[in-house]
Amino acid sequence: MKMDAAEIRRLLPHREPFLFVDEVTDIEPGRRLVALKRVRADEPFFAGHFPGAPVMPGVLIVEALAQAGALLLFREIPDRESKLLFFAGIDQARFRAPVFPGDDLRLEIEVLSFRGSRSKMTGKAYVGSKLVAEAELLATMVDRQRAARGAKEAPAAS
Repeated sequence: MKMDAAEIRRLLPHREPFLFVDEVTDIEPGRRLVALKRVRADEPFFAGHFPGAPVMPGVLIVEALAQAGALLLFREIPDRESKLLFFAGIDQARFRAPVFPGDDLRLEIEVLSFRGSRSKMTGKAYVGSKLVAEAELLATMVDRQRAARGAKEAPAAS
């Protein structure tokens, strides 16, 4: 089972330049998902990370894994349009090798547990057959309207 860019945009609230999943190549509903992020040389983060020696930031690789996890979970939620999935934790994150412009980043995510609004997943990112990053991801599902209200009620930054 595959998912194209249009379907990804229907499921995820993320948009450019913060959408890090280009295609889903395989899904085992409720269990596992494999996705691709094509790392382009014109990605905005490369301008500062690092000039003359561009490397994809590890935190964005973890974000890409989280977005792949959100795609997997959102497919199972009937009222997903009214929900958002927030990071609740990142455990055991390890960065094994750099990711460069032109690389195809393969994102493999597996659900370890999903109870109520809380989930735990394990993710691995590869370039070719080389493991470049891995982490356990914790997430919580929240009501989208509640999140929007919270943003309006939050104090302004000084």
